[in-house]
Amino acid sequence: MKIGNTIIEDTFAEGFGIRYTRLIVTAHDAWWLGAGLTEFCGYGSSVILCDAEVGIEVPKIANSIDGRAAASVLAFGFSADGLAKAISKRTGQCLMTCATTAVFDGMKIPGDSPFEVMPSDAEDAKPIPLGDHIRYFGDGFQKSKIIGDRRLWRIPVMEGEFIVEDATTCRKGVAGGNFLIQSTNLTSGLDAARRAVEAIKPLPNVITPFPGGVVRSGSKVGSRYEALVASTSHTFCPTLRGRVESKVHPDANCVLEIVINGVDFDSVKSALKSGIHAAIDPKFAGDSIVAISAGNYGGDLGKHHFQLHDVMQDSAAETESTADAETEAGS
Repeated sequence: MKIGNTIIEDTFAEGFGIRYTRLIVTAHDAWWLGAGLTEFCGYGSSVILCDAEVGIEVPKIANSIDGRAAASVLAFGFSADGLAKAISKRTGQCLMTCATTAVFDGMKIPGDSPFEVMPSDAEDAKPIPLGDHIRYFGDGFQKSKIIGDRRLWRIPVMEGEFIVEDATTCRKGVAGGNFLIQSTNLTSGLDAARRAVEAIKPLPNVITPFPGGVVRSGSKVGSRYEALVASTSHTFCPTLRGRVESKVHPDANCVLEIVINGVDFDSVKSALKSGIHAAIDPKFAGDSIVAISAGNYGGDLGKHHFQLHDVMQDSAAETESTADAETEAGS
C-alpha cells in the first residue's frame, strides 16, 4: 500500500492487554494544574521498568467536578494491585504535595464527559483504593464527606485541605499500539512525529506515554544478556544496516516510534489512523517519510493486532480517488 509518497508496510502492531484507570485532577488555575500533572506523569513511559504508564488524556475539561481548572489522566499497569500501588504513591507524592490540587475518580463521570466512561459495576471492573490509603497522612485529623455517589477525604495541609476521592476502579485496556516513522533525515522524522502526536492529543480514551509522545529507543523482547527482559530493536536501527538483517527502508536514516495506549481496541485503532495520516501528510512531509511500519513480536506478546493496511484502508482509498480526479481534470 502507498499513500502519497509513503509506503505503508504490510505488517501489524502488536498490542497487549493491561489494566487502566482514569483520574480527574483539578487545581486553582491552569499553572498549578500543569505543575501537578507534570510530576504525576513523570517516569511513566514503560512498564518494563516504570510502575505504570501514565499520560494526560484530556488536558482541559469544561464543567469540572469542582468548577476549577481540570484535566484527566490515564494510568496503565499489568495488574490491579500493581496499578493501585502506583496510583496511590503518585497521588500522595506528586498531587497532594502540589498546591491547590484535588483528585477524583475519573471512571464515573456525567454523560457530557469528553471520554468513554464505563459502568463501575462492569464485569471486568476492579476497585482500587485511592484516598483510603492517603488519608492517614492526616494523622487522625482527616474527615470524610459524601457528595452524591462520591466519598471524599479532606486531609488538612498547610495550604488548606487536600480533597481526594476514597477509591476508583480499574478496567481492562490495550497497550502497545504503535507505528514506526521511517524518514530520510532526522529533522523530517522529528517533524512527522510531532505532527502525529499533535493529531492524537485531542482524542479521548488514549495517551502516548513516552517523552513528547515519541520513542527513539524501540525495544524487542529479550536480549543476549540474560538479566535484560528487553533490548534495542536492532532490526530498525539505521546504523546497524549491513551488520544485521535490517527492516529499515533503503532510503531511511531515522526511525521514530509512536506508542499508544487506550481504553479499548477501537480507540487505539482510531488514534493510529490519525497519527499516521498526520505524519505522512505530503503537504508537510514531501517525499521525506518513505515508510510506515510497526513493531510486533510475531503475535507472541499480545492478542491485539492492528494491521496497518486495515487501519489505513480508508485513507488509501481517498488518496486513490483524489489522484484519479486530478488525472481526469488534467486530461
